[in-house]
Amino acid sequence: MTIPTILQPRLLESKDWATFLFVLSFILIAIAKTAFETRFSDYLKILVSDKYIKVYKDTSHLMSGFTILLFIVQLISFSFFIQIVLYKFGYVPTIEWILYIRIISFLAVFILSKFLIEKIIATAFNIEDFTEQFNLQKVSYRTYVSMLLLPFNIYLFYNESSSNTLLICIICVILAINMYTYLVSLKIYQNLLISKMFYFILYLCALEIAPYYFIYYLITKNLAH
Repeated sequence: MTIPTILQPRLLESKDWATFLFVLSFILIAIAKTAFETRFSDYLKILVSDKYIKVYKDTSHLMSGFTILLFIVQLISFSFFIQIVLYKFGYVPTIEWILYIRIISFLAVFILSKFLIEKIIATAFNIEDFTEQFNLQKVSYRTYVSMLLLPFNIYLFYNESSSNTLLICIICVILAINMYTYLVSLKIYQNLLISKMFYFILYLCALEIAPYYFIYYLITKNLAH
């Protein structure tokens, strides 16, 4: 007697939402390049030259169209990377758009809230000039990292069999660039910081170390369930 074979349909989650966001990111970068051609050209050399930081150090550039466009790219790219890391290391069972919405919403609220708190504390410590220029510098470097992350996000998202070694290497590079950002800041503002070293150390501990430990703890302990 032949046992009939029962075929079960394999349901595959649509990845159209991710494709749309990847395309949107490249469109935003193209708009920034077209609308701010000279600035974008200087921006691409930010890791090998401090010309961009010196030319665009005025805090009015923090809310410019160029910064806002690339900040959106930063949110999209880092949110993808966070979700991929959570998936690859077993914190979440799958990569889905609902979780992505939660991550990007939390990331946006976290960054904006941190920015407002920094402004309040900077006013209290009388280091407004430093923190505003430092924020512009951080946004510039981290947005640059997010642009570099985009092709890796695409590869990791569509290639689920990729090795975790690549992820670890990318995380190490991100941490190294962040450290480089702080070293550049120390070099540029060393005269100002010498007179306010206590406040600067307090600022780093309270707003540059503790929040990221908190976000790591919150994501791994809560989003994983």
